[in-house]
Amino acid sequence: MIITISSVVIAVAMVIYQVVWYRHTKPSKIKELHEEAQKEAEVLKQKKLLEVKEKFLNKKAELEKEVQQRNQQIQQSENRLKQREISLNQRQDELNRRKSETDNERHRLEQQAALLTKREEAISQREESLIEQERTQLEKISGLSAEEAKDRLVESLKEEAKTAAASYINEIMDEAKINANKEAKRIVVQTIQRVATEAAVENSVTVFHIENDEVKGRIIGREGRNIRALEAATGVEIVVDDTPEAIVISAFDPIRREICRLALHQLVADGRIHPARIEEVVAKVKKQVDEEVIETGKRTAIDLGIHGLHPELIRIVGKMKYRSSYGQNLLQHARETANLCAVMAAELGLNVKKAKRAGLLHDIGKVPDEEPELPHALYGAKLAEKYKEKPDICNAIGAHHEEMEMETIIAPIVQVCDAISGARPGARREIVEAYIKRLKDLENIAMSYPGVTKTYAIQAGRELRVIVGADKIDDKQTESLSAEIAKKIQDEMTYPGQVKITVIRETRAVSYAK
Repeated sequence: MIITISSVVIAVAMVIYQVVWYRHTKPSKIKELHEEAQKEAEVLKQKKLLEVKEKFLNKKAELEKEVQQRNQQIQQSENRLKQREISLNQRQDELNRRKSETDNERHRLEQQAALLTKREEAISQREESLIEQERTQLEKISGLSAEEAKDRLVESLKEEAKTAAASYINEIMDEAKINANKEAKRIVVQTIQRVATEAAVENSVTVFHIENDEVKGRIIGREGRNIRALEAATGVEIVVDDTPEAIVISAFDPIRREICRLALHQLVADGRIHPARIEEVVAKVKKQVDEEVIETGKRTAIDLGIHGLHPELIRIVGKMKYRSSYGQNLLQHARETANLCAVMAAELGLNVKKAKRAGLLHDIGKVPDEEPELPHALYGAKLAEKYKEKPDICNAIGAHHEEMEMETIIAPIVQVCDAISGARPGARREIVEAYIKRLKDLENIAMSYPGVTKTYAIQAGRELRVIVGADKIDDKQTESLSAEIAKKIQDEMTYPGQVKITVIRETRAVSYAK
Protein backbone atom coordinates (compact mmCIF):
# COMPACT_ATOMS: atom_id res chain seq x y z
CA MET A 1 0.00 0.00 0.00
CA ILE A 2 2.88 2.37 0.87
CA ILE A 3 4.62 1.53 -2.41
CA THR A 4 1.45 2.31 -4.39
CA ILE A 5 0.92 5.75 -2.75
CA SER A 6 4.58 6.60 -3.34
CA SER A 7 4.17 5.74 -7.02
CA VAL A 8 1.13 8.04 -7.22
CA VAL A 9 3.05 10.85 -5.55
CA ILE A 10 5.94 10.43 -7.96
CA ALA A 11 3.56 10.46 -10.95
CA VAL A 12 1.84 13.61 -9.67
CA ALA A 13 5.21 15.24 -9.13
CA MET A 14 6.24 14.43 -12.67
CA VAL A 15 3.00 15.93 -13.99
CA ILE A 16 3.54 19.11 -11.92
CA TYR A 17 7.08 19.27 -13.23
CA GLN A 18 5.81 19.11 -16.80
CA VAL A 19 3.20 21.77 -16.05
CA VAL A 20 5.83 24.11 -14.64
CA TRP A 21 8.09 23.45 -17.60
CA TYR A 22 5.33 24.23 -20.10
CA ARG A 23 4.30 27.34 -18.11
CA HIS A 24 7.73 28.79 -18.67
CA THR A 25 8.01 27.70 -22.25
CA LYS A 26 4.49 27.91 -23.74
CA PRO A 27 1.96 29.68 -21.53
CA SER A 28 -0.73 29.16 -24.13
CA LYS A 29 -0.80 25.44 -23.59
CA ILE A 30 -1.00 25.51 -19.79
CA LYS A 31 -4.68 24.76 -19.60
CA GLU A 32 -4.44 21.96 -22.11
CA LEU A 33 -1.51 20.37 -20.36
CA HIS A 34 -3.15 20.81 -16.98
CA GLU A 35 -6.24 18.97 -18.13
CA GLU A 36 -4.15 16.26 -19.74
CA ALA A 37 -2.07 15.88 -16.56
CA GLN A 38 -5.23 15.63 -14.48
CA LYS A 39 -6.59 12.92 -16.77
CA GLU A 40 -3.36 10.97 -16.67
CA ALA A 41 -3.16 11.35 -12.90
CA GLU A 42 -6.75 10.19 -12.59
CA VAL A 43 -6.09 7.17 -14.87
CA LEU A 44 -2.91 6.32 -12.98
CA LYS A 45 -4.73 6.72 -9.70
CA GLN A 46 -7.52 4.38 -10.82
CA LYS A 47 -4.99 1.88 -12.10
CA LYS A 48 -3.05 1.87 -8.86
CA LEU A 49 -6.25 1.60 -6.85
CA LEU A 50 -7.27 -1.41 -8.93
CA GLU A 51 -3.88 -3.00 -8.34
CA VAL A 52 -4.14 -2.37 -4.61
CA LYS A 53 -7.65 -3.76 -4.57
CA GLU A 54 -6.55 -6.85 -6.50
CA LYS A 55 -3.66 -7.48 -4.09
CA PHE A 56 -6.01 -6.99 -1.17
CA LEU A 57 -8.43 -9.51 -2.61
CA ASN A 58 -5.59 -12.00 -3.21
CA LYS A 59 -4.36 -11.60 0.33
CA LYS A 60 -7.86 -11.99 1.62
CA ALA A 61 -8.34 -15.17 -0.43
CA GLU A 62 -5.05 -16.60 0.87
CA LEU A 63 -6.00 -15.79 4.44
CA GLU A 64 -9.42 -17.35 3.98
CA LYS A 65 -7.80 -20.46 2.48
CA GLU A 66 -5.34 -20.70 5.39
CA VAL A 67 -8.15 -20.23 7.89
CA GLN A 68 -10.14 -22.93 6.12
CA GLN A 69 -7.16 -25.32 6.26
CA ARG A 70 -6.66 -24.63 9.94
CA ASN A 71 -10.33 -25.18 10.56
CA GLN A 72 -10.08 -28.50 8.73
CA GLN A 73 -7.06 -29.52 10.84
CA ILE A 74 -8.90 -28.53 14.01
CA GLN A 75 -11.92 -30.51 12.85
CA GLN A 76 -9.72 -33.56 12.13
CA SER A 77 -8.08 -33.26 15.54
CA GLU A 78 -11.49 -33.02 17.16
CA ASN A 79 -12.61 -36.12 15.25
CA ARG A 80 -9.53 -38.04 16.36
CA LEU A 81 -10.07 -36.96 19.94
CA LYS A 82 -13.68 -38.05 19.74
CA GLN A 83 -12.64 -41.44 18.34
CA ARG A 84 -10.01 -41.83 21.06
CA GLU A 85 -12.56 -40.85 23.68
CA ILE A 86 -14.99 -43.45 22.30
CA SER A 87 -12.20 -46.07 22.32
CA LEU A 88 -11.24 -45.18 25.89
CA ASN A 89 -14.84 -45.38 26.96
CA GLN A 90 -15.14 -48.81 25.36
CA ARG A 91 -11.96 -49.97 27.11
CA GLN A 92 -13.24 -48.57 30.39
CA ASP A 93 -16.49 -50.47 29.93
CA GLU A 94 -14.54 -53.64 29.12
CA LEU A 95 -12.35 -53.19 32.21
CA ASN A 96 -15.40 -52.61 34.38
CA ARG A 97 -17.00 -55.75 32.96
CA ARG A 98 -13.87 -57.81 33.59
CA LYS A 99 -13.52 -56.38 37.08
CA SER A 100 -17.10 -57.37 37.79
CA GLU A 101 -16.47 -60.88 36.48
CA THR A 102 -13.27 -61.12 38.55
CA ASP A 103 -15.08 -60.01 41.69
CA ASN A 104 -17.80 -62.59 41.08
CA GLU A 105 -15.20 -65.31 40.48
CA ARG A 106 -13.27 -64.34 43.63
CA HIS A 107 -16.46 -64.40 45.66
CA ARG A 108 -17.30 -67.85 44.25
CA LEU A 109 -13.79 -69.15 45.04
CA GLU A 110 -13.99 -67.77 48.57
CA GLN A 111 -17.26 -69.60 49.10
CA GLN A 112 -15.74 -72.84 47.76
CA ALA A 113 -12.68 -72.38 49.99
CA ALA A 114 -14.90 -71.91 53.03
CA LEU A 115 -16.88 -75.02 52.07
CA LEU A 116 -13.63 -77.03 51.64
CA THR A 117 -12.40 -75.86 55.02
CA LYS A 118 -15.59 -77.07 56.66
CA ARG A 119 -15.31 -80.42 54.88
CA GLU A 120 -11.66 -80.81 55.93
CA GLU A 121 -12.59 -80.14 59.56
CA ALA A 122 -15.40 -82.69 59.37
CA ILE A 123 -13.08 -85.31 57.77
CA SER A 124 -10.38 -84.62 60.36
CA GLN A 125 -12.81 -85.12 63.21
CA ARG A 126 -14.08 -88.31 61.61
CA GLU A 127 -10.51 -89.63 61.17
CA GLU A 128 -9.68 -88.92 64.81
CA SER A 129 -12.82 -90.76 65.87
CA LEU A 130 -11.98 -93.78 63.67
CA ILE A 131 -8.37 -93.86 64.92
CA GLU A 132 -9.55 -93.78 68.50
CA GLN A 133 -11.98 -96.63 67.85
CA GLU A 134 -9.27 -98.72 66.14
CA ARG A 135 -6.84 -98.07 69.00
CA THR A 136 -9.44 -99.17 71.59
CA GLN A 137 -10.20 -102.32 69.62
CA LEU A 138 -6.49 -103.17 69.23
CA GLU A 139 -5.88 -102.68 72.95
CA LYS A 140 -8.75 -105.13 73.70
CA ILE A 141 -7.41 -107.71 71.26
CA SER A 142 -3.74 -107.48 72.37
CA GLY A 143 -4.38 -106.99 76.08
CA LEU A 144 -1.85 -104.10 76.07
CA SER A 145 -2.30 -100.38 76.28
CA ALA A 146 -0.99 -98.12 73.53
CA GLU A 147 1.96 -96.94 75.64
CA GLU A 148 2.99 -100.48 76.54
CA ALA A 149 2.80 -101.60 72.90
CA LYS A 150 4.85 -98.59 71.86
CA ASP A 151 7.57 -99.32 74.42
CA ARG A 152 7.83 -102.98 73.35
CA LEU A 153 7.96 -101.99 69.67
CA VAL A 154 10.68 -99.41 70.32
CA GLU A 155 12.80 -101.92 72.25
CA SER A 156 12.47 -104.55 69.55
CA LEU A 157 13.31 -102.07 66.82
CA LYS A 158 16.37 -100.67 68.63
CA GLU A 159 18.46 -103.83 68.28
CA GLU A 160 17.29 -104.42 64.73
CA ALA A 161 18.04 -100.82 63.80
CA LYS A 162 21.53 -100.99 65.33
CA THR A 163 22.40 -104.10 63.31
CA ALA A 164 20.91 -102.72 60.11
CA ALA A 165 22.56 -99.35 60.62
CA ALA A 166 26.00 -100.91 61.14
CA SER A 167 25.59 -103.03 58.03
CA TYR A 168 24.29 -100.04 56.05
CA ILE A 169 27.18 -97.85 57.17
CA ASN A 170 29.69 -100.47 56.07
CA GLU A 171 27.97 -100.77 52.70
CA ILE A 172 27.95 -96.98 52.27
CA MET A 173 31.63 -96.76 53.15
CA ASP A 174 32.55 -99.51 50.69
CA GLU A 175 30.40 -97.99 47.97
CA ALA A 176 31.87 -94.53 48.62
CA LYS A 177 35.39 -95.91 48.29
CA ILE A 178 34.53 -97.72 45.06
CA ASN A 179 32.78 -94.65 43.61
CA ALA A 180 35.62 -92.38 44.69
CA ASN A 181 38.16 -94.64 43.00
CA LYS A 182 36.02 -94.85 39.87
CA GLU A 183 35.52 -91.09 39.75
CA ALA A 184 39.22 -90.44 40.26
CA LYS A 185 40.08 -92.95 37.54
CA ARG A 186 37.51 -91.40 35.21
CA ILE A 187 38.94 -87.92 35.67
CA VAL A 188 42.50 -89.11 35.27
CA VAL A 189 41.73 -91.33 32.26
CA GLN A 190 39.94 -88.47 30.53
CA THR A 191 42.87 -86.12 30.97
CA ILE A 192 46.14 -87.99 31.50
CA GLN A 193 47.67 -89.78 28.52
CA ARG A 194 50.83 -91.82 28.28
CA VAL A 195 53.87 -89.82 27.24
CA ALA A 196 55.42 -91.37 24.14
CA THR A 197 59.06 -91.03 23.11
CA GLU A 198 59.39 -88.28 20.52
CA ALA A 199 62.26 -87.57 18.13
CA ALA A 200 61.21 -84.03 17.20
CA VAL A 201 63.55 -81.33 15.94
CA GLU A 202 63.04 -77.61 16.37
CA ASN A 203 62.34 -75.70 13.17
CA SER A 204 65.34 -73.55 12.35
CA VAL A 205 64.83 -72.80 8.67
CA THR A 206 62.13 -71.19 6.55
CA VAL A 207 61.86 -71.67 2.79
CA PHE A 208 60.94 -68.55 0.82
CA HIS A 209 59.50 -69.45 -2.58
CA ILE A 210 60.14 -67.24 -5.61
CA GLU A 211 58.64 -67.24 -9.07
CA ASN A 212 61.90 -67.63 -11.00
CA ASP A 213 65.64 -67.74 -10.39
CA GLU A 214 66.17 -64.21 -11.77
CA VAL A 215 64.89 -62.86 -8.46
CA LYS A 216 67.83 -64.52 -6.68
CA GLY A 217 70.30 -62.20 -8.45
CA ARG A 218 68.31 -59.13 -7.46
CA ILE A 219 68.16 -60.32 -3.85
CA ILE A 220 71.94 -60.92 -3.78
CA GLY A 221 72.68 -57.54 -5.39
CA ARG A 222 75.90 -56.19 -6.79
CA GLU A 223 78.81 -57.93 -5.04
CA GLY A 224 76.30 -59.29 -2.49
CA ARG A 225 75.47 -55.93 -0.90
CA ASN A 226 71.69 -56.53 -0.81
CA ILE A 227 71.88 -59.90 0.90
CA ARG A 228 74.45 -58.62 3.40
CA ALA A 229 72.22 -55.65 4.24
CA LEU A 230 69.22 -57.95 4.70
CA GLU A 231 71.17 -60.34 6.95
CA ALA A 232 72.50 -57.45 9.03
CA ALA A 233 69.04 -55.89 9.41
CA THR A 234 67.19 -59.09 10.33
CA GLY A 235 69.89 -61.15 12.11
CA VAL A 236 69.36 -64.27 10.00
CA GLU A 237 71.43 -66.25 7.53
CA ILE A 238 70.11 -66.36 3.96
CA VAL A 239 71.19 -69.33 1.86
CA VAL A 240 70.90 -68.87 -1.91
CA ASP A 241 71.94 -72.09 -3.65
CA ASP A 242 70.97 -74.11 -6.71
CA THR A 243 67.59 -75.10 -5.26
CA PRO A 244 65.10 -74.04 -7.93
CA GLU A 245 62.66 -71.25 -7.06
CA ALA A 246 63.53 -71.27 -3.35
CA ILE A 247 65.66 -69.32 -0.86
CA VAL A 248 66.40 -70.73 2.60
CA ILE A 249 66.19 -68.43 5.64
CA SER A 250 68.09 -69.91 8.60
CA ALA A 251 67.89 -68.65 12.19
CA PHE A 252 67.16 -70.11 15.60
CA ASP A 253 64.75 -67.25 16.44
CA PRO A 254 61.48 -67.80 14.51
CA ILE A 255 60.49 -64.15 14.89
CA ARG A 256 63.61 -63.10 13.02
CA ARG A 257 62.84 -65.62 10.30
CA GLU A 258 59.28 -64.32 10.02
CA ILE A 259 60.48 -60.69 9.79
CA CYS A 260 62.95 -61.68 7.06
CA ARG A 261 60.30 -63.65 5.16
CA LEU A 262 57.78 -60.79 5.24
CA ALA A 263 60.46 -58.26 4.28
CA LEU A 264 61.57 -60.42 1.33
CA HIS A 265 57.97 -60.79 0.23
CA GLN A 266 57.44 -57.00 0.22
CA LEU A 267 60.78 -56.32 -1.49
CA VAL A 268 60.19 -58.85 -4.26
CA ALA A 269 56.63 -57.61 -4.80
CA ASP A 270 57.78 -53.97 -4.89
CA GLY A 271 60.80 -54.64 -7.12
CA ARG A 272 63.01 -51.99 -5.51
CA ILE A 273 65.79 -53.90 -3.74
CA HIS A 274 68.74 -51.88 -2.42
CA PRO A 275 70.29 -51.46 1.05
CA ALA A 276 68.39 -48.28 2.00
CA ARG A 277 65.08 -49.77 0.89
CA ILE A 278 65.88 -53.02 2.72
CA GLU A 279 66.45 -51.21 6.02
CA GLU A 280 63.22 -49.23 5.56
CA VAL A 281 61.13 -52.33 4.80
CA VAL A 282 62.68 -54.35 7.66
CA ALA A 283 61.93 -51.57 10.16
CA LYS A 284 58.34 -51.40 8.91
CA VAL A 285 57.90 -55.19 9.10
CA LYS A 286 59.35 -55.30 12.64
CA LYS A 287 56.73 -52.80 13.72
CA GLN A 288 53.99 -54.84 12.04
CA VAL A 289 55.16 -58.06 13.71
CA ASP A 290 55.30 -56.36 17.13
CA GLU A 291 51.73 -55.12 16.67
CA GLU A 292 50.60 -58.57 15.53
CA VAL A 293 52.24 -60.15 18.58
CA ILE A 294 50.28 -57.86 20.94
CA GLU A 295 47.05 -58.37 19.00
CA THR A 296 47.52 -62.16 19.10
CA GLY A 297 48.04 -62.04 22.88
CA LYS A 298 44.92 -59.94 23.39
CA ARG A 299 42.82 -62.17 21.13
CA THR A 300 44.04 -65.31 22.94
CA ALA A 301 43.15 -63.86 26.35
CA ILE A 302 39.70 -62.82 25.11
CA ASP A 303 39.02 -66.22 23.51
CA LEU A 304 39.88 -68.00 26.76
CA GLY A 305 37.96 -65.52 28.93
CA ILE A 306 41.07 -64.48 30.88
CA HIS A 307 40.99 -60.86 32.05
CA GLY A 308 43.34 -58.51 33.84
CA LEU A 309 46.62 -59.77 32.34
CA HIS A 310 49.53 -57.36 32.50
CA PRO A 311 50.31 -55.86 29.04
CA GLU A 312 53.78 -57.43 29.13
CA LEU A 313 52.29 -60.87 29.81
CA ILE A 314 49.91 -60.33 26.88
CA ARG A 315 52.92 -59.55 24.66
CA ILE A 316 54.73 -62.68 25.87
CA VAL A 317 51.65 -64.82 25.14
CA GLY A 318 51.52 -63.32 21.64
CA LYS A 319 55.19 -64.21 21.07
CA MET A 320 54.32 -67.87 21.65
CA LYS A 321 52.76 -67.90 18.17
CA TYR A 322 56.25 -67.81 16.69
CA ARG A 323 57.78 -70.42 19.02
CA SER A 324 57.63 -74.20 18.97
CA SER A 325 58.42 -76.90 21.48
CA TYR A 326 59.35 -80.31 20.10
CA GLY A 327 57.71 -79.29 16.84
CA GLN A 328 54.47 -78.26 18.60
CA ASN A 329 53.35 -74.64 18.30
CA LEU A 330 53.79 -73.11 21.75
CA LEU A 331 50.68 -70.88 21.62
CA GLN A 332 48.49 -73.77 20.53
CA HIS A 333 50.01 -75.90 23.32
CA ALA A 334 49.32 -73.14 25.90
CA ARG A 335 45.71 -72.70 24.75
CA GLU A 336 45.12 -76.44 24.83
CA THR A 337 46.67 -76.74 28.28
CA ALA A 338 44.47 -73.89 29.55
CA ASN A 339 41.30 -75.59 28.28
CA LEU A 340 42.33 -78.94 29.76
CA CYS A 341 43.06 -77.29 33.11
CA ALA A 342 39.59 -75.71 33.05
CA VAL A 343 37.94 -79.08 32.37
CA MET A 344 39.85 -80.86 35.13
CA ALA A 345 39.26 -78.05 37.64
CA ALA A 346 35.54 -78.13 36.86
CA GLU A 347 35.48 -81.92 37.41
CA LEU A 348 37.21 -81.50 40.77
CA GLY A 349 35.09 -78.53 41.86
CA LEU A 350 38.02 -76.06 41.88
CA ASN A 351 38.41 -72.51 40.62
CA VAL A 352 38.14 -72.84 36.82
CA LYS A 353 39.38 -69.32 36.02
CA LYS A 354 42.56 -69.70 38.06
CA ALA A 355 43.31 -73.10 36.53
CA LYS A 356 42.81 -71.76 33.01
CA ARG A 357 45.02 -68.72 33.74
CA ALA A 358 47.84 -70.90 35.10
CA GLY A 359 47.54 -73.25 32.11
CA LEU A 360 47.89 -70.38 29.62
CA LEU A 361 50.91 -68.85 31.40
CA HIS A 362 52.77 -72.08 32.33
CA ASP A 363 55.30 -71.82 29.46
CA ILE A 364 55.92 -68.05 29.37
CA GLY A 365 59.50 -68.78 30.43
CA LYS A 366 60.15 -70.29 26.98
CA VAL A 367 59.84 -66.93 25.19
CA PRO A 368 62.29 -64.66 27.03
CA ASP A 369 63.54 -61.37 25.62
CA GLU A 370 67.02 -62.31 26.85
CA GLU A 371 68.52 -65.71 27.58
CA PRO A 372 67.94 -66.52 31.29
CA GLU A 373 70.12 -68.73 33.44
CA LEU A 374 67.09 -70.36 35.12
CA PRO A 375 64.98 -73.23 33.70
CA HIS A 376 61.94 -72.02 31.81
CA ALA A 377 59.48 -73.04 34.56
CA LEU A 378 61.28 -71.09 37.29
CA TYR A 379 61.89 -68.16 34.97
CA GLY A 380 58.17 -68.15 34.05
CA ALA A 381 57.22 -68.10 37.75
CA LYS A 382 59.61 -65.18 38.25
CA LEU A 383 58.03 -63.28 35.35
CA ALA A 384 54.50 -63.96 36.65
CA GLU A 385 55.48 -62.72 40.11
CA LYS A 386 57.08 -59.63 38.55
CA TYR A 387 53.86 -58.76 36.73
CA LYS A 388 51.65 -59.10 39.84
CA GLU A 389 50.13 -62.56 39.31
CA LYS A 390 48.76 -64.26 42.44
CA PRO A 391 51.07 -66.61 44.42
CA ASP A 392 49.10 -69.78 43.57
CA ILE A 393 49.39 -68.99 39.82
CA CYS A 394 53.14 -68.35 40.17
CA ASN A 395 53.58 -71.61 42.09
CA ALA A 396 51.67 -73.60 39.43
CA ILE A 397 53.90 -72.12 36.70
CA GLY A 398 57.15 -72.82 38.55
CA ALA A 399 56.20 -76.32 39.71
CA HIS A 400 54.86 -77.84 36.49
CA HIS A 401 58.23 -79.60 35.92
CA GLU A 402 58.73 -80.29 39.66
CA GLU A 403 61.54 -77.75 39.90
CA MET A 404 59.61 -76.04 42.70
CA GLU A 405 57.57 -77.56 45.51
CA MET A 406 53.84 -77.69 44.76
CA GLU A 407 51.92 -75.59 47.27
CA THR A 408 48.40 -75.52 45.75
CA ILE A 409 46.08 -78.03 44.08
CA ILE A 410 46.31 -76.05 40.82
CA ALA A 411 49.99 -76.98 40.39
CA PRO A 412 49.50 -80.74 39.79
CA ILE A 413 46.57 -79.97 37.49
CA VAL A 414 48.80 -77.76 35.32
CA GLN A 415 51.52 -80.43 35.34
CA VAL A 416 49.11 -83.17 34.24
CA CYS A 417 47.42 -81.07 31.56
CA ASP A 418 50.80 -79.99 30.19
CA ALA A 419 51.67 -83.68 29.79
CA ILE A 420 48.28 -84.39 28.17
CA SER A 421 48.74 -81.65 25.57
CA GLY A 422 52.28 -82.75 24.75
CA ALA A 423 51.59 -86.48 24.69
CA ARG A 424 48.35 -86.66 22.72
CA PRO A 425 48.70 -88.35 19.32
CA GLY A 426 50.10 -86.04 16.68
CA ALA A 427 50.80 -83.13 19.04
CA ARG A 428 54.55 -83.40 18.77
CA ARG A 429 56.75 -84.84 16.10
CA GLU A 430 57.60 -88.47 15.85
CA ILE A 431 60.03 -90.07 13.48
CA VAL A 432 58.27 -89.75 10.13
CA GLU A 433 58.73 -93.39 9.15
CA ALA A 434 57.40 -94.66 12.49
CA TYR A 435 54.46 -92.27 12.36
CA ILE A 436 53.47 -93.32 8.82
CA LYS A 437 53.94 -96.99 9.67
CA ARG A 438 51.64 -96.65 12.68
CA LEU A 439 48.90 -95.11 10.54
CA LYS A 440 49.25 -97.86 7.93
CA ASP A 441 49.10 -100.55 10.63
CA LEU A 442 45.86 -99.02 11.93
CA GLU A 443 44.29 -99.13 8.48
CA ASN A 444 45.57 -102.67 7.75
CA ILE A 445 44.12 -104.07 11.00
CA ALA A 446 40.67 -102.78 10.05
CA MET A 447 40.98 -103.97 6.44
CA SER A 448 41.66 -107.53 7.65
CA TYR A 449 38.00 -107.94 8.70
CA PRO A 450 35.46 -109.23 6.13
CA GLY A 451 32.95 -106.71 4.83
CA VAL A 452 35.30 -103.72 5.25
CA THR A 453 35.67 -101.75 2.01
CA LYS A 454 37.73 -98.69 3.03
CA THR A 455 39.62 -97.41 6.08
CA TYR A 456 40.94 -93.93 6.90
CA ALA A 457 43.26 -93.00 9.76
CA ILE A 458 42.54 -89.34 10.56
CA GLN A 459 43.40 -86.72 13.19
CA ALA A 460 47.03 -87.84 13.40
CA GLY A 461 46.01 -91.40 14.25
CA ARG A 462 43.54 -90.47 16.97
CA GLU A 463 40.54 -91.73 14.97
CA LEU A 464 40.05 -94.63 12.56
CA ARG A 465 37.05 -94.52 10.25
CA VAL A 466 35.94 -97.85 8.79
CA ILE A 467 33.57 -98.02 5.82
CA VAL A 468 31.68 -101.34 5.48
CA GLY A 469 29.43 -102.67 2.72
CA ALA A 470 25.74 -102.36 3.47
CA ASP A 471 25.02 -105.65 1.72
CA LYS A 472 27.58 -107.59 3.80
CA ILE A 473 27.12 -106.30 7.36
CA ASP A 474 23.93 -105.24 9.15
CA ASP A 475 23.54 -102.58 11.86
CA LYS A 476 24.01 -104.99 14.78
CA GLN A 477 27.21 -106.39 13.31
CA THR A 478 28.71 -102.89 12.98
CA GLU A 479 28.66 -102.48 16.77
CA SER A 480 30.47 -105.78 17.35
CA LEU A 481 32.91 -104.99 14.52
CA SER A 482 33.85 -101.66 16.14
CA ALA A 483 34.52 -103.40 19.47
CA GLU A 484 36.57 -106.18 17.81
CA ILE A 485 38.76 -103.72 15.89
CA ALA A 486 39.31 -101.65 19.06
CA LYS A 487 40.35 -104.78 21.02
CA LYS A 488 42.73 -105.93 18.29
CA ILE A 489 44.38 -102.49 18.04
CA GLN A 490 44.72 -102.37 21.83
CA ASP A 491 46.34 -105.83 21.92
CA GLU A 492 48.66 -105.56 18.91
CA MET A 493 49.77 -101.91 18.75
CA THR A 494 51.62 -99.43 20.94
CA TYR A 495 50.40 -95.84 20.73
CA PRO A 496 50.01 -92.78 22.94
CA GLY A 497 46.56 -91.85 24.20
CA GLN A 498 43.51 -93.51 22.71
CA VAL A 499 42.17 -94.29 19.23
CA LYS A 500 38.50 -93.80 18.35
CA ILE A 501 37.06 -96.43 15.94
CA THR A 502 34.04 -95.28 13.93
CA VAL A 503 32.31 -97.86 11.73
CA ILE A 504 30.11 -96.36 8.99
CA ARG A 505 27.54 -98.41 7.09
CA GLU A 506 25.81 -96.65 4.22
CA THR A 507 23.62 -97.54 1.27
CA ARG A 508 24.03 -95.68 -2.00
CA ALA A 509 21.73 -95.69 -5.02
CA VAL A 510 23.25 -94.25 -8.21
CA SER A 511 21.38 -93.58 -11.45
CA TYR A 512 22.21 -91.62 -14.57
CA ALA A 513 19.85 -89.37 -16.54
CA LYS A 514 20.62 -89.56 -20.27
